Amino acid sequence: MITLEFDGEPQRLDRFLAERLDQSRTNCQRAIERGEILVDGRTVGSNFKLKAGAVITIEENEPEPLNVEPEDIPLDILYEDEDMIVVNKARGMVVHPAAGVVHGTLVNALLYHCRDLSGINGVARPGIVHRLDKDTSGVMVVAKNDRAHAELAEQIKTKSARRIYVAIVHGRVADEAGIINGAIGRSKIDRQKMAIVEGGKPATTEFRVLERFDRYSLIECRLRTGRTHQIRVHMTSIGYPLLGDPKYGARRNEFEIDGQALHSRELILNHPSTGEQMTFVAPLPADMQSILNQLRR
Repeated sequence: MITLEFDGEPQRLDRFLAERLDQSRTNCQRAIERGEILVDGRTVGSNFKLKAGAVITIEENEPEPLNVEPEDIPLDILYEDEDMIVVNKARGMVVHPAAGVVHGTLVNALLYHCRDLSGINGVARPGIVHRLDKDTSGVMVVAKNDRAHAELAEQIKTKSARRIYVAIVHGRVADEAGIINGAIGRSKIDRQKMAIVEGGKPATTEFRVLERFDRYSLIECRLRTGRTHQIRVHMTSIGYPLLGDPKYGARRNEFEIDGQALHSRELILNHPSTGEQMTFVAPLPADMQSILNQLRR
């Protein structure tokens, strides 16, 4: 059971839950309709207006069993031992099964390769310590036991594990480097998007220019926080959307790429058992390398 206290200006229950829990309003409305959400101990409708002091109780029902099948899908494994697997996730691959997507995910591939994954995240997300968007490629670490999972998750949470991304963006970025601060939350206009919004979660992105072209730039990004779509939202907010980004990017796309040109190039962490600092690097995917070759010509 989760208990939240509302202390803001009057607001619809479904909107508050969507923002607070980082869920779609539709999912929140369904939970309200199922009677899983109580306000001051009673059931209410989705349009119920919360007032300061209201106590929201969320009943955490057991999820319906999800049968995740092992599938013989090739994996690009960068490192593996008894505690963890480090993979180079391909662009277009969903990380874990969810509603409407039960096949072809990284979890399906991992279960075929290795049955001893940590169980902390349940049946649908065994071993998954952190995520990458479907169309973001690059380095990910997966835990093979609960102890390693807890240690790696703590490193991700505290940012002692460092993730370095590279991206191709529209425009010649004027500054050599910069820091973008902007609280990120669900967009008030399009609930399928994230945006810089008042009351959002604090988010900070560091960037520096690696290479400039006539109408594009290759940049490196380091995250001080790990919000949903953070790099995509922040770079768009300063006028340099990611090439190929179907959600936040420019409409024109003169290059062949299916999804945003964003790659998790490097992951630096301490081994969950030995404490040794380890660095894993994933080479640029072929589509991004091809685009860079064209731009350099």
